[in-house]
Amino acid sequence: MRYLSFSRNFGKEAALLAGLRAARGRYVVTLDADGQDPPALIPQMLGMVQSGEYACAGTRRVSRRGEPPIRSFFARRFYALMAKITDIDIVDGTRDFRLMNRAYANAILAMPERNRFSKGIFPWAGFRTKWFEYENIERWAGETKWSLWKLFLYSLDGIIAFSTKPLALASVCGMALFLAALVFVAVVVVRKFVIRLPDTGWSSIVCIILFTSGVQLFTTGIMGQYLAKIHTEVKQRPNYIVKEEN
Repeated sequence: MRYLSFSRNFGKEAALLAGLRAARGRYVVTLDADGQDPPALIPQMLGMVQSGEYACAGTRRVSRRGEPPIRSFFARRFYALMAKITDIDIVDGTRDFRLMNRAYANAILAMPERNRFSKGIFPWAGFRTKWFEYENIERWAGETKWSLWKLFLYSLDGIIAFSTKPLALASVCGMALFLAALVFVAVVVVRKFVIRLPDTGWSSIVCIILFTSGVQLFTTGIMGQYLAKIHTEVKQRPNYIVKEEN
């Protein structure tokens, strides 16, 4: 029996990484301790991996019974979005409960990034995965610390970590705005010198300024998110600090 105790709460991703680093066996199992992951599946999962056909046995929930409807809705939309903007196959309802062989675990540990998104890291590593499905289980201990806001930030981490399409979106928005400006200039010239209509006033100018400013802030914010992740990686701080271990 071995345990690790952090100096503070470094989050789920740091805990997963610490557990994988501490594991020494030929097979590694990761699961939550709140009772939502059924350990009874472990013998079946182990049998699949030991057969050599699969390097990993993963689990996914086929229902979200017991969750708030709005939380379930946004979770499903997130998985659908990730499927469209990334090249990795993130299975809807996937859990951190999985069993993997040593080669798979070493592949995960070979990824040194600080901004970790395990739901994307696991499928990115490749290898064949056998999926086990089960109904949602009510937790028997504790309460979830994942508010909608924290889930939103976590989803942003996943999108930025595994897709550069938001940067392309910023470029497209800039190009579209430039073309819209050319069209507007043409309209103004025609109104002024061809149709000879009077100017409509400052309200249209204010609307244009607000629109362009909003697009600029939006695209700057996207680039800022990527720069923030680079800033975190460059600092090379550890993912966690162990206070004590047996």
